Amino acid sequence: MINTAIILAGGFGTRLQSVVSDLPKPMAPVNDQPFLNYQLAYLKHFGITHVIISTGYLADKIHSYYGKEFQGMQISYSHEEKPLGTGGGIRLAFEKCTDEIALVLNGDSFFDVSIEQLYALHCEQHAEFSLALRQVEDASRYGTIERGEANRIISFHEKHGLSKPGLINGGVYILDKKLYFEKTAGLVAFSIEKDFFEKQLHNLSIKGFEFKGYFIDIGMPEDYTKAQNDFKEFKY
Repeated sequence: MINTAIILAGGFGTRLQSVVSDLPKPMAPVNDQPFLNYQLAYLKHFGITHVIISTGYLADKIHSYYGKEFQGMQISYSHEEKPLGTGGGIRLAFEKCTDEIALVLNGDSFFDVSIEQLYALHCEQHAEFSLALRQVEDASRYGTIERGEANRIISFHEKHGLSKPGLINGGVYILDKKLYFEKTAGLVAFSIEKDFFEKQLHNLSIKGFEFKGYFIDIGMPEDYTKAQNDFKEFKY
């Protein structure tokens, strides 16, 4: 099973500045508690025992709030002195991970994926890296993903701006630490999707598994407002 999770919480939250200007995006209050609390409660439900929070912008707000533990889970921090992008941030965080694999998720979105099921598929289908995918009615804000046989991802498509359905990256991954270190460079800023996944599609077994659970990205003010209502019924 997976014991360690990495949460990417280092972004600037530019699109949410009009609503939450003095906090990192994952600390934006949803029903009077940080959005990050919901993610941590979800991870605890699935047996995660160690969470590494990758911080950057206003990192002290996160460090001082959570300290070294949350509801019995160990909390560690991986601080970016300069922005490293999603890919570089993950690599730096992996230095605090003692396990062979880790779950990785974005700190400004929530995707209700069964971690147990994702891990089972990852193992059964011999994936080296696994992505949780979500079909959405309006994929205009996101890039889309195409799969081939046995759930292998064969292409990523740039966001097209057209309001039509598509299969998107839900921002929840299972990554192999050793392979990730072998295929990336340290202390370099890069995007995990564009500079790692896309470039390694033909070299590595990168698979995408579709889940139908609740999904929200609070990076947009309208979705942040929607979350205030949605999370009143939070099941974890």
